[in-house]
Amino acid sequence: MAGSARRGALWLLGQVLGEGRLMSDLTAAPQHRKLDPADRARAQRLALEVLRGLERADRVLKPYLRKMPPLAVRNVLRLATVELCTGGDAHGVVNEAVALTRAGKRTAAHGGLVNAVLRKVAGDGPETWAALRVPHLPKWLRGPLVQAWGAEAVRAMEAAHFAGAPLDLTLRGDASGWAARLEAEALPTGSLRRRAPGQVSALPGFAEGEWWVQDAAAALPVQGLGDVAGLSVLDLCAAPGGKTLQLAARGAEVTALDISEARLGRLRENLARTGLAATVVAGDALTAQGLYDAVVLDAPCSATGTIRRHPDLPLARSGEEIGGLIALQAALLDHALSLLKPGGRLIYCTCSLLPDEGECQVEEALARHDGLRVLPGAFDLPGVDPAWRTSEGGLRLRPDYWAERGGMDGFYMACLTR
Repeated sequence: MAGSARRGALWLLGQVLGEGRLMSDLTAAPQHRKLDPADRARAQRLALEVLRGLERADRVLKPYLRKMPPLAVRNVLRLATVELCTGGDAHGVVNEAVALTRAGKRTAAHGGLVNAVLRKVAGDGPETWAALRVPHLPKWLRGPLVQAWGAEAVRAMEAAHFAGAPLDLTLRGDASGWAARLEAEALPTGSLRRRAPGQVSALPGFAEGEWWVQDAAAALPVQGLGDVAGLSVLDLCAAPGGKTLQLAARGAEVTALDISEARLGRLRENLARTGLAATVVAGDALTAQGLYDAVVLDAPCSATGTIRRHPDLPLARSGEEIGGLIALQAALLDHALSLLKPGGRLIYCTCSLLPDEGECQVEEALARHDGLRVLPGAFDLPGVDPAWRTSEGGLRLRPDYWAERGGMDGFYMACLTR
């Protein structure tokens, strides 16, 4: 029911904007899982739309509010405003918003305010909404990105964030025929991209494990290793497992290690669903032992490259954690190199837009380790634009790349050997 989905969306918004929690954690919470699958999907979609358009929603609402109501009431107003300004049925949206407000013990007294404000928004809001700028990133992130990439590029990234992300899929085997079955576009790098909304688990091939969800940018690092059939490969910081699945599907003998047992649960579920095999280990990547033909290190990072899919991230974070992440990335990179057999290859990657977490890490590692070098040809892959290559030999991807196709996650990757 619409009410259940909207109530679920309001809970998600309250947790993100009031408690600083991330959507990726909230979707596994009992409060969210108690909704039926269709309502869960709609609640998440509604919450994400509000978070993407939060700046616009607040600007539309501002003339009608003499003082800011409590957060729970503001979130009702924001949710309804986004719906009203993007084509929602005015009568149903307003009535449901008022009902949800009056049903809450802490919000019931604000039912009249919600009704009055939203009836004004229903009349004038869509025109105001359309005239507003694309929402900006918060200052803690926008400033460093402008410094790194320039104002014009950042505006293009913000446009990609506001547009949201289509659904990208990686096939377990031969991709032929699946684009048509999934009503998807075959991307030049090998991923499939589906634009139509829908419940993922209900799509053809999901139950049979024929594919898994993985942004097209995130699917490239493993491809940089080339043929891994029969090789021993360690996937560090592996959960939720997209790269583990890729490696296993390509015939590698994979060890997937992650410090979070809970996140490894999702990886094990995906292995079981796809019928792929890997050795799964819960442990600290900094104490991992052994020697491997190849190592994949998707290091913990600010995840600022994933905002088009996770608009909650810049709102729930302040950037204070980035200094600690940079130090951790350097330590992980140094340790990962010690796990390589002679002549082995290491993929270092982060889903960050900040050069300090990507290009700079590799430049500094090259200075620390004698004989370490980058294999720039590792990413001479179908669909990869030569302009994406970086001066130290890695590959830089950004949300504004492939804008006409729906963008991609921001990612950095390099293939190292010595």
